[in-house]
Amino acid sequence: MAGPYLAEGTNMMKPVEVDQVQGIVRFGYGKLTECCFVLVTIQDVAAARLWLASAPVTSAVALPEAPQTALQLAFTHTGFRNLGFAPELLAQFSAEFQTGAENRSRARLLGDVGSSAPEQWEWGNETRAVDVLVMMYARPGMLEGWKRAVQTTGWAKAFRVVTELTTTNLDGIEPFGFPDGISQPELDWKRQRIPPKIEDTYTNHIALGEFLLGYTNEYGRYTDRPLLPGNEASAEFLPHAEDHPELRDFGRNGCYLVLRTLEQDVEGFWRFLREHAESDMAAEALAAAMVGRTKDGEPLADLTNTPVSGVDFEDRKNRFDFAADPDGRRCPFGAHIRRANPRNGDLPSPPVTGIQRMLTLAGLENKTLHSDAKASSRFHRILRRGREFASSRSEDPSGVRSAVQGLHFLCLNANLARQFEFLQSAWIMSTKFDALTDESDPLLGSREPIAGAGATDSFSTAGPQGSRQTFTGLPRFVRVRGGAYFFLPSLPAIQYLAVSR
Repeated sequence: MAGPYLAEGTNMMKPVEVDQVQGIVRFGYGKLTECCFVLVTIQDVAAARLWLASAPVTSAVALPEAPQTALQLAFTHTGFRNLGFAPELLAQFSAEFQTGAENRSRARLLGDVGSSAPEQWEWGNETRAVDVLVMMYARPGMLEGWKRAVQTTGWAKAFRVVTELTTTNLDGIEPFGFPDGISQPELDWKRQRIPPKIEDTYTNHIALGEFLLGYTNEYGRYTDRPLLPGNEASAEFLPHAEDHPELRDFGRNGCYLVLRTLEQDVEGFWRFLREHAESDMAAEALAAAMVGRTKDGEPLADLTNTPVSGVDFEDRKNRFDFAADPDGRRCPFGAHIRRANPRNGDLPSPPVTGIQRMLTLAGLENKTLHSDAKASSRFHRILRRGREFASSRSEDPSGVRSAVQGLHFLCLNANLARQFEFLQSAWIMSTKFDALTDESDPLLGSREPIAGAGATDSFSTAGPQGSRQTFTGLPRFVRVRGGAYFFLPSLPAIQYLAVSR
């Protein structure tokens, strides 16, 4: 292997510049339990650049212990344009980022229809557009002081606050009552992974370029991103591109960020389950089937309770695949965790060897109903960094208030179309996932009828001897209340934004 991405005089990859990466890519900031997401528009460009120049953005450098506070920044396409980003550079961002999550055709693709349509959103649509996402994290009792410290140096002149998304520390349990954030990919920070041409089985170890731009991805290629001529003004802030060393790389050590406010109908969820189950225990079993895990996080596909040498219980919750459950009898094919990450390799599972593998590679194997019904997982992973919320709001002029619970879904990826959008449309919202019919995700599905087809409000489980039990009439349990696509730049890129003209 040769190229500018090799350390000079060696056959080793250059190390990752973690001091240039925003910390949220590497850390979940779990000990910083207080958090808010402030969404703003730019009202004074000069003041905004001045604030950016001194903003104490937290890097991905590992410390002996978690910091007291952290600040992270991300920008919409409109935000970059309003900062004066050159049009020829704006055009190098992905088409998905340029058109935005609120685009009508994109909304249909993502299942943002009906009560979740962008025109119903509380932020992120045409009437409440945003330029910058300011993410503030702090240890208990420190958030308000941290906000005051961050919102100085001309903040009030630079920005107009569209909304502030508050969060609630629910100890990692999402409002429906199940653990959240268990399954996360393992990023190759040491740059040791060389993706194979064919990967038979599921792996959780993923090339860094799937999440950070400027590095090779699972295809062994570099994802397109904005590159600048080396002689452009202020370009010295930016590193040289590995694949084009004559150019400066604005995208390196940055990535795309998706933020969506998802409101969960907790009362309606459990009411539906109890109406369709014979007991509270049966209702919990049906809920677990929809999720794919029990309420303690144990995956239904691996309910062996067998200790694994060197792997503790928490780690074991993510060290499994669905090869041992090919008929979906333990974990239904349509369960949320099976849709969100099928945990398969490049070949149909369970894995095959010898002559059978040769036949499979030649396309001559005996196909079953579920063969090739879903794409390989490793090309569609996302890194989740969301936070739960629980609050109340006034429902009418009389002041009657209702509980509002949900998740500020936040994920990171290098390719919006191939990662987040593919996962959301082809796996979560699809009624044909894993050869199913008339079903979308039991938690996140829109339930909207598809033109020329039936309803999408069913959920089925497999019983003994292959029998199936189908539950119909599922209401929509999760509604989208806001959303946008952002770009999370590197620290050098933020400095470039602060001084560029």
